[in-house]
Amino acid sequence: MRRLAAIIGGGAAVLAISLVVRWEGTIPKTYRDPVGILTACTGHTGPELRMGQTFTAAECDEMLAADLVSHARGVQDCITEPMSDGEIAAYVSLAFNIGTGAFCGSTLARKLNAGDHAGACAELSRWTMAQGRVLPGLVKRRAAERQLCETR
Repeated sequence: MRRLAAIIGGGAAVLAISLVVRWEGTIPKTYRDPVGILTACTGHTGPELRMGQTFTAAECDEMLAADLVSHARGVQDCITEPMSDGEIAAYVSLAFNIGTGAFCGSTLARKLNAGDHAGACAELSRWTMAQGRVLPGLVKRRAAERQLCETR
């Protein structure tokens, strides 16, 4: 996780890792998430996954590290406004969950880049749906991300 800390800072990295691990959980095999997306380990998705695969703890850790680095870079690429560690962690967690394309194209990103930190944090509460339905787990996850985001 040193690469992640080098990108977003040690404090933000610790917060982001704990958020993602808490809400994604770790299952060392392929499974279908609540909306049917093939997933492995700690929320990893990708075209290389096939049902029936199993992974070691080290492989899961490697996937998580690479995924977090990728999403942290994505957040940094589209956000120009300085952020607190809590904001960075919340936004990396959100991008991990929805993808950096959706994150960077969001009203949240526009508000943040305009300097509206409070408005951007409030936008987290809007990202609770998957495939047209509100998921209780996403409601809880977004509340935790928003609380962290608002602790500037």
